[in-house]
Amino acid sequence: MLKKNDRINLNIESCSSNGSGVGHYEGMAVFVPATAVGDEITAHILKAKKTYAYAKVESVLTPSPDRIEAECPVYLKCGGCVFSHMNYAAEAKIKAAHVAECFKRIGGVEPEFEPIISAENDKRYRNKAQFPVAVDNGEIKTGFYSSHSHRVIHCPDCLLQPKEFEKILGVFASYIKENGVTVYDETAHKGLLRHIYLRKGTKSGETMVCAVINGKKLPNEDKLVSALTECDGSIRSIIVNVNKEKTNVILGKQCRTLWGKDYITDILCGLTFRISPLSFYQVNRNQAERLYNKAAEYAALSGNETVLDLYCGAGTIGLSMAKNAKEIIGVEIVPEAIEDAKLNAEINGIKNARFLCGDAPKAAEILKNEGIRPDVIILDPPRKGCSPEMLETAAQMAPERIVYVSCDPATLARDCGIFATLGYTAVKATPVDMFPRTGHVETVCLLFR
Repeated sequence: MLKKNDRINLNIESCSSNGSGVGHYEGMAVFVPATAVGDEITAHILKAKKTYAYAKVESVLTPSPDRIEAECPVYLKCGGCVFSHMNYAAEAKIKAAHVAECFKRIGGVEPEFEPIISAENDKRYRNKAQFPVAVDNGEIKTGFYSSHSHRVIHCPDCLLQPKEFEKILGVFASYIKENGVTVYDETAHKGLLRHIYLRKGTKSGETMVCAVINGKKLPNEDKLVSALTECDGSIRSIIVNVNKEKTNVILGKQCRTLWGKDYITDILCGLTFRISPLSFYQVNRNQAERLYNKAAEYAALSGNETVLDLYCGAGTIGLSMAKNAKEIIGVEIVPEAIEDAKLNAEINGIKNARFLCGDAPKAAEILKNEGIRPDVIILDPPRKGCSPEMLETAAQMAPERIVYVSCDPATLARDCGIFATLGYTAVKATPVDMFPRTGHVETVCLLFR
């Protein structure tokens, strides 16, 4: 029987979706982060239960063919990039297998799985970063919270972010020291600067800088503006976001533009989108385009269909399909997102799209009263998936096809299992790796009535 602090030799046989290798010792499963299938290791047991245990690598005796040297010096402390120790092909294979396993085990359905759409770049793909700020022995730290904590791991140049962000963080570090800017302490709810929030248009090249503060203004804001605009010519917008709440939510609702525009723009699927600090926009623009193309393929529009885009957000998926549809109707419960969606339709001269603010049952009632039945429904819910009421509402509208885009294979599989009882069969699914090196994977699924 294993116990804490035991040291054992272990062969890694498989890998979980969160990047932990799995081996077996006397019938017990042992989970070991930062290992790859084929590794032979010495493992140090950290916690032992009756049927499984958790361990860390003490030494690698024989490395897996998939094992590589991680390029990030803090990846084990940060906990974001759980696959940094293996080659990208192995990571993509694990993610595809995880999606298929979820469908089979949780949903009890087995659609035809198409090959995972791997990313062309597994580095520098993110167009957004939110850096918490801390002070440690007088030194400014910007980076990410350590896994399961609010301890800031200093990482000014994350390999998933644009290289230019490092320079901007350097400007903030100097500005903080030179102007006596206090850093927010969430325990005491004191201090001014909470987060540095950066966005970049991957295609447009435009950069937005946003300081999230526990107050109304920063000291010597003109000095910050001068330093930022001198350091990076791509900056088009410098904004202060006010968040005085005792909360883990990063952004407050009030924004004030210090310099430049209130927004930046980017181009996705041939359309121009305005991105403000509060706008939703996919963090991996290039993979989002490939995801939307697959969703459009599954929607199979001929120009005669009415498409209902539930959880439409800022309208990106629906608007990307508008040229091939008779009408796009977007529904979203967040009023600010609906305003963004209307603006995005206007900017792109799209006349056959309209947007309703409310939940799905409310939208269904409005459409029913208008005598409209959607031919295709698009679902792109948050990580928790759809509520049973939402699934029933979608099925009652009786579309020919449902295209379900999901950031969590487990809730997607669960919902597809429920759809099966409502008369809809999951026929095809494609994993899309939107977030290389992390434990997350997106999936698009086609259901037929």
